[in-house]
Amino acid sequence: MAQVVSLTTPTTIAPWQDRAQAKVKSTMSKIPPEWRLSKEQLDTAKTTRKLTGTFFQSFLNPRELEITKYPSVILVERIRTKRFCALEVASAYSKAAAVAHQINNCLHEIMFDQALARARELDEYQHEHNKTIGPLHGLPVSLKDQFHVKGTDTTMGYIGWIDTYEGSKDPEKVHLVESQIVKELLSLGAVLYCKTSLPQTLLVREYLSCGERRIVSPMCVGSLCLKLFGQFGETVNNLIGRTLNPVNQNLSCGGSSGGEGALLALGGSSVGIGTDIGGSVRIPAAFCGVYSVKPTHNRFSYRDAANTNPGQNTYPSSVGFLSTSLDGLQLIMSSVLSTKPWLRDPEVASIPWRQQAVDEVLHRTSAENGSVKSGERPLKLGIYWTNGEVEPQPPIKRGLRMVVEAVQMAGHKIVDWNPPSQTTAKRVHLAFLLADGAHDVHTQLALSGEPLIPSLEKTFKLRDPINLLEYQKLTLEGRDYSAAYSDYWNSTDCDDGQIVDAVIMPVAPHAAVIPGKYYHTAYTEAINLMSYSAAVIPVTLADKTLDPYDKSYQPRGEVDKLNWEAYDPEIYHGAPVGVQIVAKKYEEEKVLAIAKVINAALLASQKEMELS
Repeated sequence: MAQVVSLTTPTTIAPWQDRAQAKVKSTMSKIPPEWRLSKEQLDTAKTTRKLTGTFFQSFLNPRELEITKYPSVILVERIRTKRFCALEVASAYSKAAAVAHQINNCLHEIMFDQALARARELDEYQHEHNKTIGPLHGLPVSLKDQFHVKGTDTTMGYIGWIDTYEGSKDPEKVHLVESQIVKELLSLGAVLYCKTSLPQTLLVREYLSCGERRIVSPMCVGSLCLKLFGQFGETVNNLIGRTLNPVNQNLSCGGSSGGEGALLALGGSSVGIGTDIGGSVRIPAAFCGVYSVKPTHNRFSYRDAANTNPGQNTYPSSVGFLSTSLDGLQLIMSSVLSTKPWLRDPEVASIPWRQQAVDEVLHRTSAENGSVKSGERPLKLGIYWTNGEVEPQPPIKRGLRMVVEAVQMAGHKIVDWNPPSQTTAKRVHLAFLLADGAHDVHTQLALSGEPLIPSLEKTFKLRDPINLLEYQKLTLEGRDYSAAYSDYWNSTDCDDGQIVDAVIMPVAPHAAVIPGKYYHTAYTEAINLMSYSAAVIPVTLADKTLDPYDKSYQPRGEVDKLNWEAYDPEIYHGAPVGVQIVAKKYEEEKVLAIAKVINAALLASQKEMELS
């Protein structure tokens, strides 16, 4: 089993390590003594392959289990009808998060005291006014550690950001800035109780330069030729170390919103906020077996949220959402949009939540099994089996087949999806992520003197930024790729007059990955380049019997070979398998509704198989 190891092995403790250790100690001190686990329990957790389910639940009492088993929509309804009070819900989720962090190392910030005080205020308000503050009244919401909350650090994994505002010691900003989406959540009645782990830099990649011996797929950016190799989709930093997958500790929880995925999988949250610039809410959702939506980048506010290289806004990051239920995603997205975030953030598109777009899809199908209602038009869905560069491993291929069979059984149309190659999209997108020559990353590292973690040393080696002409050339390539993809999508009505509603595709060419073996990111990156809307749903679990290693497969190239040979049925056994459902820009409502239809069809198909 993969173990958390020291990221550096110096002979003496460096000043940055002292700061990191003090921060970790301070965070742990915020866990009440009665919620702390014994050394024996912690040791058992380290050697337990599956932390989710029975093992995690053994630390909660019956009332806490009852509260934390409910999805977000039921939680807020039970608080509204006074079957639960906000205080006991906040207490249950705070304890669950405390346990999750101790066994899985998934939190950066603990805000339990603030959460309990907030919950008391909400209960008092409800008692006095006989109504709730808003649609999220009393709902615990976890946050990726990019969002500023008053009175709390936002380190984003950087040691130099401890007790500062993004490295600044300006007394008018330190612990006083609040991200716009945080203000919106609080105005809606949410309870904020923890901030979750993420990787150093937010962009966990490794490349090898042309001179290196281990050469993989070339990705040329101007005069710099990149060779991708090593880690992506990991959550590891110098502050807390590594967060593993609680469903299978041999594997990664994904990244960069990895702590969110892990916390949700364990049951320490029902809904959380993350970000996505290359797959960062979709990958953890798929790896950890939960649901997510990546919106178009400016549908929700990024104002006053921390970020890596924030000046790169050609292909900006999206605020995204993860939840244990699709209804939870709808609740939080529709609620946040009800505050009209575009009035406070000029970057946000002025598009309110369009319930009619959800209803237009759902009224055509049965809520019970996703099947097409008599007289209604079925959904037309594309299926992207492979991008032709890196073949999905056996568990993913089986997951795709399961979804297709379920959707067809429900009466919907499936067509093969053959868009422009993702190779161009990946090359262009990666070039923009690394365009500043890692200057922003090194500026943050220099605040404390902390080093890059070993897996990032080559990717983020300080170098010259790409020049303006190259930047503009890449911008045009990205524009042309998006146009070609859109043209292909629009051409799908030529046979039957019906355009494809959405596309089912892999999130990655593997289930939750073995640490250090995420070699190919194009399945998610291409979607970011076009800023399409995307949802992730869990499908099944990897099974060593159903998903044997195929020795007859002939890889297309070296990256494909690396990916295929990395598959080990024994190690992957029990790993979550998810798929992403992709719609066009600003179609968050539509893609969520289609995800609900596919999810219902899939659950009905699985139930039928169990009964047969």
